[in-house]
Amino acid sequence: MSPARILASAKKKEIDILGICDHNSSENSLAVMKAARNTNVNVIPGMEVTSKEEVHILALFGDMESALKLQEHVYRNLPGKNDPEAFGMQVIVNEKEEVLGFNEKLLIGATTIPLEEVLQLIHRLDGVSIASHIDRESFSIIGQLGFIPDNLELDALEISPRITFEEAERRYANSYPITCSSDAHYPEDIGKGFTSFWLRDGTLTEIRKAIKNEDGRKLIH
Repeated sequence: MSPARILASAKKKEIDILGICDHNSSENSLAVMKAARNTNVNVIPGMEVTSKEEVHILALFGDMESALKLQEHVYRNLPGKNDPEAFGMQVIVNEKEEVLGFNEKLLIGATTIPLEEVLQLIHRLDGVSIASHIDRESFSIIGQLGFIPDNLELDALEISPRITFEEAERRYANSYPITCSSDAHYPEDIGKGFTSFWLRDGTLTEIRKAIKNEDGRKLIH
């Protein structure tokens, strides 16, 4: 999942907007953003945060500074150390794919931050919060809690490519908009799931408007 391979796959699949959301880290978002400067792919920095309850939440930001502020808080509340033999090396690269170092945090683990606090943090940093892959049993808000609590600061729900939007709307009928993402861990998986938007440009500001169905912006299912 090097920057060049990610972008090549996105171009092949005609992906215009790409969110880089590694587990509990945003350290490689900037490398992909810089590598995409001369392409038609707009890269959104983000993170997939694992709450104390082991619920995965996608956090999307309009700038790298906000993503790194969330990362700082996550790192302070992420116990454990990575075992490269068990989980692989966690490489940090630049846009030229030169290795800058290795992350020793246990990024696959859960933070000690409660779900409600994770969502509050994302919004304090002007981010968008999306409950990850709600159709999966593992690490989804429904899989971990059994339901979606009322009054959470969620902007949307995400489904995986394994179900359709129509099935998701029947199964998870509620007031939250539904998006789909590939949740890609390999370049060839990029674009297997996607959300179409009616937008003016590929910024997070426009995406937020589409999720809220504001000013003519919208999700297209």
